[in-house]
Amino acid sequence: MFDRVLGIPAHPLYIHAAVVLVPLLALTAVLYAVWPASRRHIRWPLVAFALTAPGAVFFAKESGESFSANRAFQAPQVKALITEHEDYADTLFLVIAALAVVALVMAFMIPAAAGGRARIKAPTPAHWAASGLSVVLAIAAAYYVYKTGDSGAHMVWSGF
Repeated sequence: MFDRVLGIPAHPLYIHAAVVLVPLLALTAVLYAVWPASRRHIRWPLVAFALTAPGAVFFAKESGESFSANRAFQAPQVKALITEHEDYADTLFLVIAALAVVALVMAFMIPAAAGGRARIKAPTPAHWAASGLSVVLAIAAAYYVYKTGDSGAHMVWSGF
């Protein structure tokens, strides 16, 4: 499942979903946190991105681990580059999982419209905490998706 799709390595295919969904989740979470007028329009996209982005990162990470087991990638200098890339991916997965949880909490704790009712009852400081945490995690997710992708692209386009 993580090794090949239709006979070709799965990793180059799966990373595209992560590269698209992580920034979309980060952007949507920040907008929901800081722009109240947008909430009624982006609540359900926020929920959808929060549910799919961690899965995309997980598939990309697992397919990458399977891909790195290839005999062509066993030289010590290549293994060092792959280890760095995997470290970024591991951190990205933890950050995006945390962002997804905070985004889901925020989507159901902060009303989508003025005067609306929240499904999760929480005091106002909890709203501010969730909003602030989502912004911090979104910035971290954007950084780690960039670093992960950049390190992987340098390996591919620099010939390891």
